[in-house]
Amino acid sequence: MSKPKIGIILSTTRPGRFSEKAAAWLLELVAGRKDLEFELVDLRDYPLPLFDEPIAPSWAPSKKEVAQRWTRKIEAFDGYIFVTAEYNHGVPAVLKNAIDYVAQVFARKPAAYVGYGGVGAARAIEQLRLINIEQQVAPLRTAVHIGGGDAIDLLVHGKPFADKPHLVPSVHAMLEELSWWTHALKNARSERLNEQESATP
Repeated sequence: MSKPKIGIILSTTRPGRFSEKAAAWLLELVAGRKDLEFELVDLRDYPLPLFDEPIAPSWAPSKKEVAQRWTRKIEAFDGYIFVTAEYNHGVPAVLKNAIDYVAQVFARKPAAYVGYGGVGAARAIEQLRLINIEQQVAPLRTAVHIGGGDAIDLLVHGKPFADKPHLVPSVHAMLEELSWWTHALKNARSERLNEQESATP
């Protein structure tokens, strides 16, 4: 069986965004793992218009080409890591909009979170967990919160992540949890599919 694939989703699109740096740091830390594959997913590559579909995606897929590409990309993964900022105590609008374009393709897969900002995007991550639950995602407890002085140093003063080694253990803890849930849920989805196929006359 091929290794499960994790999508690292950049949850902001603004010029000068910090999410690129956080994702690059994350990719360095996951490079040596043998249990999972990782791919960066940039919302800039999927310029979705403000959601205005006449029918919810849970009932009918969007006819927009960019929405179809976005759905196929999300569907290809076995789990997700959202790298997110926090805007006004909440989820970045561009991410919420992108999530609203897809339905069941997230279902029965795990999601982990890397947040940055004043409180490490803790409130945005809590909102994401609630949104993900509605889509039948398994949101993980362990997250990476880059907040306080670390956020100021990295975002404002341009310090490198190499100066923040104390953040690394939380990444490894998150990845271990993500690996367990990704393999467990992938196996469960596969078993369910096999049962359905064998039950088909």
